Parts: sequence; C-alpha cells; structure tokens
Amino acid sequence: MTAGGVGVVTGAGSGIGRVVSRALLDDGYRVALAGRREGALRETAGDHPSALVVPTDVTDPGSVAALFGAVRERWGRVDLLFNNAGTFGAPGSVDTISVDDWRRTVDTNLTGAFLCAHHAVAMMKEQRPQGGRIINNGSISAHSPRPASVAYTATKHAVTGLTKSISLDGRPYRIACGQIDIGNAATEMTGGIAQGATQADGTRAPEPTFDPAHVADAVVYMANLPLDTNVLFLTITATAMPFVGRG
Repeated sequence: MTAGGVGVVTGAGSGIGRVVSRALLDDGYRVALAGRREGALRETAGDHPSALVVPTDVTDPGSVAALFGAVRERWGRVDLLFNNAGTFGAPGSVDTISVDDWRRTVDTNLTGAFLCAHHAVAMMKEQRPQGGRIINNGSISAHSPRPASVAYTATKHAVTGLTKSISLDGRPYRIACGQIDIGNAATEMTGGIAQGATQADGTRAPEPTFDPAHVADAVVYMANLPLDTNVLFLTITATAMPFVGRG
C-alpha cells in the first residue's frame, strides 16, 4: 500500500497511537482515529481534514462494528489497520492476579485486536481493488516477560499467533499482516520505566527510553510497502534496554 489510502488506528488518543496517526496523516493517509476518549482523539486529529474521529471501545463487538461501518460510509474501503489499543492491566503472577483482571487485559489486548482484524479483513476481501495490510502492535513482552506481568505477557504472545494466522490466511486475498514489537518508547504508558522498573532479579533500575517518532517512522515504512512485500516482524527498542542477554 502506498500513501493516500485509508487507515484505521486504534488507541489513537495518546502515546504510540497518536504519533503514528499523525505520521500517517502527514504522509497522505485518510485515517480513522479510534479510542475510548473522544476529546483525546480530537486532540490527535487537530484540524487535519483527512482525520475521522470515531470513539470506540475495542472490547465491545458492537462498537468495533460501528467503527468499521463509519469507515465504510466515509471512504468505502480500508487499506491499513494499525491494531494498537492495549493496556498493561493489573500486575501479578499467575497465582495472584484475579480472574476479572485477567479477562480485562485479554479483552483489550487480544480480543480487541481480533475484533478489529475480523472487520478489516472482511472489508479487504470484498473491496476492489482487493487487499490491504494489518500491523499489530506486539511488544517486547511478545518475546520475554517482565516480572509479575502474566496477563500482559500472555496476550502479547497470543498477538504473535494472531499475526501469523492472519498473514497465512490473508495470502489469497492480497492481505498482508505484520507486527511491530516496541521496547521502551517514551510515552505516557511507559513513563515509570525511566524512573525505575523491576528487573528479573527483583531489583529496580531505571531503563533507557527512545523517541516514539521512530516507531511512527517504522510503521509508515511497513504501511507503504507494496502488498506483495511484508515485514512480518520488526523489533524496535532503546539501544541499551535490558532485553538482549541475561538478566
């Protein structure tokens, strides 16, 4: 897909979703901004004429259906979905986290991504020209957990399976699917990491972060590839993040 297409970004009201939405708009995309907080979405949109604000709860099947209905009504197609909405959820190990907290994290991070992909793929199959691209926001936690993060880690590992399945099943329909795994981009969601994060040995230590504009650049690169080419997985981190190696 090249710039000028129609994109949907979830979690567009802040953080990675906001910087990616603005980068896509600046690159010529028409973008539906989805998220729970209408005011925050309007801040992301600014006065850009190619932004469509659609308040959405990705855990609600009806709300997600309404999002893609609005996109169909406005632009008639969807070329790109950035499945970005997510939450760290409640901390805890498998024996301490409550069932309700587990379900809330799964509903947002996994079921929300599934629901959005469900509608995006259906539109991409039927539209002409056929096809499109989905980019899932995985995480470094799709590779390796932080302590006391069982729900978040499990959902992000599951997103990797979702990415692979969509990539395989989308082949006959010119639907590409890839994943970006982000480590310590400096956003509201990761603000505490720079002050101190629990390490695998139980100590706390500040961790380096990096400008989320580089994430936006990476997503735009992935989005603008022709549909016969796909970045299946891209990992972007702060260089000195304690991820590679022991500890």
